Amino acid sequence: MVTDARQRIDKWLFFSRAVKSRTLAAKLVVAGRVRINRDKAAQASDTVRPGDVLTITLERRIFVWKVLGTGVRRGPAEEARLLYEDMSPPPAPRGEALPDAVPPLREAGSGRPTKKERRQTDHLLGDD
Repeated sequence: MVTDARQRIDKWLFFSRAVKSRTLAAKLVVAGRVRINRDKAAQASDTVRPGDVLTITLERRIFVWKVLGTGVRRGPAEEARLLYEDMSPPPAPRGEALPDAVPPLREAGSGRPTKKERRQTDHLLGDD
């Protein structure tokens, strides 16, 4: 079921179940959200072959897939997983700060004045 020839990127994305239709795959490529070996894919007719590394941006997620083969049809998910190796980094846990995130530079209370503080300074300046 898997051949080792070249295949259009829009067909490959459709067969690998990255998108629901070839039309959506073509739009994704033209929008610049697909890279083949770090180069932006310019057209849906650009080709991929086994060994290529794809970087795909979908809905705030980045997938890094290594192409293992080309497909013949859009089959079940088990068949689609044979077309690529997922090399994506694990998603960042929600609600937790990143380990190398910079802590806030200001001390608490030293930022913008509150509405109450602004009123007090306006009153002192005579702006009633």
